[in-house]
Amino acid sequence: MKLFSYFRSSASYRVRIALNLKGLAYEQSPVHLIKNGGEQLSDTYRKINPEALVPALIDGDEQQALSQSLAIMEYLDEQYSERPLLPANPHDRAWVRSLALAIACDIHPINNLRVLKYLSATLGASDEQKNVWYRHWCAVGLASLETRLANDARRGLFCFGDQPGFADCVLIPQIFNAQRFNCDMAPYPTLMAINERCLALPAFKDAHPSAQPDAE
Repeated sequence: MKLFSYFRSSASYRVRIALNLKGLAYEQSPVHLIKNGGEQLSDTYRKINPEALVPALIDGDEQQALSQSLAIMEYLDEQYSERPLLPANPHDRAWVRSLALAIACDIHPINNLRVLKYLSATLGASDEQKNVWYRHWCAVGLASLETRLANDARRGLFCFGDQPGFADCVLIPQIFNAQRFNCDMAPYPTLMAINERCLALPAFKDAHPSAQPDAE
């Protein structure tokens, strides 16, 4: 199994956590999103993933890479059924997916690297304006998650119950990014408690950006 990844990519970080939680061995192939104008934009990488995004995953003898982090995580859960990331009950599965999608669809897309670069390079936003943009949309999304998780009995030590799973894989990279941009995390005690518990586990420690072979 080969994972095309960038150490600080939150989408790649999600998949690394999922692979670790499921106990799956994998080889990393770093794709630097900034050097040389962005290695993800090279013809070589576009042949692997025409979307020119990370992560991408090649599993075994399969020739075609999988893309989109949540689709990869769902594939891993279906293909390797031990240590499931999603709960068995359909209603609970939908709820966990909704937590993950609230981050992956409502926070991450408007705050990821190519959007921030567009704000600066094309629209002329200053660094401070770019950071205000980031913190605003992050706060909107995290506040909603905090309310949902703080008031739902399905939350345990982690987003769902007392074992880390699908939603935690998505939440922890988003908190890492928020802290990088100096977002105020005090309003989110429930999220931060989950974050602390996750980061104490080897699956999350080993997936952390600072622990990757391409970390700078």
